[in-house]
Order: sequence, then C-alpha cells, then structure tokens
Amino acid sequence: MSKFVILDRDGVINEDSDAYIKSPDEWVPIPGSLEGIALLTRGGFRVVVLTNQSGIARGLFDLPTLGAIHQKMRSAVESSGGRVEDIFFCPHGPEDGCDCRKPEPGLFRAFADKYKVDLKSVPAVGDSFRDIQAARSAGANAILVETGKGLRTLARHPDLDVPIFPNLYAASQSILFNVDLR
Repeated sequence: MSKFVILDRDGVINEDSDAYIKSPDEWVPIPGSLEGIALLTRGGFRVVVLTNQSGIARGLFDLPTLGAIHQKMRSAVESSGGRVEDIFFCPHGPEDGCDCRKPEPGLFRAFADKYKVDLKSVPAVGDSFRDIQAARSAGANAILVETGKGLRTLARHPDLDVPIFPNLYAASQSILFNVDLR
C-alpha cells in the first residue's frame, strides 16, 4: 500500500511572495525543503503538491508559465534525490466560488479520488490557516511549518492544535519516525 504526504507549495517548499511566484526565476526553494522531500521519498512516501495558484485568475501568469515553474520545482527536487508524484492546483481567484481553492477541500478530494486514498492516514503540510482548514475538512492530518506564512498563522491562531515544525525538513523527519500523527 502506498504512503502519501501532501505538501503545500508556496511557503512550504519554496519562498513565498505577497506579489506571487510568477516565473521560474522567482521560484526559490526554502533551505532544507528539497532535502526534506528527498528524505520522504527515500522513506517510501509519495509526495503530492496541492497549491492555490490564483495568479492565473488574476492574469499574473498563464498555465504554460505555471508548468515551467513546476518543472523547475520537480527538477530541483529530483536533483536532491526526491520526487514529486503529482501536482494539483486551483487556478481560481478568491471570489470565484470554486470548491478547489483552499480552505475548501476540493484539491484534497481530487487527490484522494485519483489515487484511491483514505485521507485520514495522510499527513498534509502547510504554512497557512487555510491549508490547515482544508486538510482538516478533508480528513487529512494537518501539520504546520513556520516558514512562509507559518509564523503569521501561529500569531493569529495561537491555540492551533496541530503538530508545528520550523520547516519542511523537520516535519519530514517527524513524518518518517512517527507516521501516525493523530
């Protein structure tokens, strides 16, 4: 049986920007994140990325550019010995009313449907409150990292009852050595 880990992209794998990541040149990995994904891959986990990409709806970049950003990410991960199994993204803006934009659980459901996975056994690492809300709503095991918007999320939600780690590498170590995070 396959073991999966769900990762948010911006703020978990790569540096986030309030101006959005609009080109491959703007995609910069957070120190330790690629090694964290490699650790998970070597540990037998299949890594899947679920990410809101409203920059598409906002006209800041197009689908081919998003594809190029994701290719850069996959190449960087592979160069570090890891693998990204799949990427699910929401191209909609906050006002579009879709069910795939986190905090809605649609991306999680799409992943679970495609891979026939029961989400209750799947760790989901994010840096924002909406990542945590989406994971919980879908039944996955939410984990917060302090990178990206993580510290801001903690400041706004100090009583957040989820495992919290300084970065993806630390979260990856915990996932490997404590698979049942409930």
